Amino acid sequence: MNKRLIFHIDVNSAYLSWEACHRIQHGDSLDLRTVPSAIGGDPETRHGIILAKSIPAKKFMIQTGETLFSARNKCPNLLIVSPNYSLYRQCSMALKELLQEYSPLLQQYSVDEFFLDFTGMEKLLGDPLEASYRIKDEVKEKLGFTVNIGISSNKLLAKMASELQKPDRVHTIFPDEISSKMWPLPVGELFGVGRATSRKLWDRGIHTIGDLASENPDDLRRYLKSYGLLLWNYANGRDDSPVRYNDSIPVKGMGNSTTISFDVEDKSTAQLVLLSLAETVGMRLRQDAFCTSLISVSLKTKEFFYYSHQRKLNIPTDCTSVIHQIACQLLTELWQGEPIRHLGLRVSELSSNTLFQPSLFEKDIEKQKLIDQAIDTIRLRYGSHSVFRSAFLCSGLKPLSGGVIETEEYPMMSSIL
Repeated sequence: MNKRLIFHIDVNSAYLSWEACHRIQHGDSLDLRTVPSAIGGDPETRHGIILAKSIPAKKFMIQTGETLFSARNKCPNLLIVSPNYSLYRQCSMALKELLQEYSPLLQQYSVDEFFLDFTGMEKLLGDPLEASYRIKDEVKEKLGFTVNIGISSNKLLAKMASELQKPDRVHTIFPDEISSKMWPLPVGELFGVGRATSRKLWDRGIHTIGDLASENPDDLRRYLKSYGLLLWNYANGRDDSPVRYNDSIPVKGMGNSTTISFDVEDKSTAQLVLLSLAETVGMRLRQDAFCTSLISVSLKTKEFFYYSHQRKLNIPTDCTSVIHQIACQLLTELWQGEPIRHLGLRVSELSSNTLFQPSLFEKDIEKQKLIDQAIDTIRLRYGSHSVFRSAFLCSGLKPLSGGVIETEEYPMMSSIL
């Protein structure tokens, strides 16, 4: 039996790299990757989260996920660009098409990460290390951005390898290299160890991945339950999960959220914001041929308190009006009247809408489905804002908001996470 050979391909600073390449291809002389820059939101509308940053921005200790306000305090001259999710999806698809030339077994792990099973492919494509350099250089030459490639005998070690020195590098972590390449790393860099778990491990004197690997697994199980045993196996480089071919990223749920440019204090405005979110979520459901059985609403107050509420549906739906109606009911149950700065709407427990069976009590559901389909068709052909509800006239609110709808074009993309 052939020894497994797994590649993990990870785009370097994906959103920012893709934006930089797009701008250069369209005549911009400035490469965003060479200056302190970040992909985030619009400070004027308080869309304030850093999604990706350049290597020069890292020198200012700017972190993904921090607010624009905090990042600007660290680097007043930070160049911030609003996200373009349609572009990112196109770049991801172009990378996928290129990688498919190297193996028929390719798994998309996220919008900017892929696992490639190279086992047996050396007979056709030669030495795996040389093939990985060809992939890296071909991506750079044909697509304009750079990737890191990790190589190992399993997915875990391949992913850990790709996280080593960046950008534009190829690294290996085979089982005989674990002690020298992986064990000296801080325990927080192990896949699966988040901030909270990292703090718990540090409290027990476990500072490196090697420390974790040498722990008694029974002690870890008592301390962190079954997750402790999983992390111990990861620390020792153990993983037998297969590379699963997928045409698209498995979708467990989808949602949108928006930070409003003013504090919402009345119910009618809050419901209108939820409608703008229901519009985009509903379109994404229908685009991917899903219905939802679970609807969730979340809000963040002016004082940054966070609340959420959800409801299970007896009958799955992909109808924008139904989703909005349930969302408004959840908001009424959830909201205590505090000024709202952020609202989110998420749907999950998805099922195929091809097997949709309407209730006998929902007389207008088929009519509403036809209306939704007609509106989707118009927006797809003429742009996302070509038709919208009259309630948004003179409201000061976007008729479609959150997540993937941030440009005039309607990005035909599936939920990635």
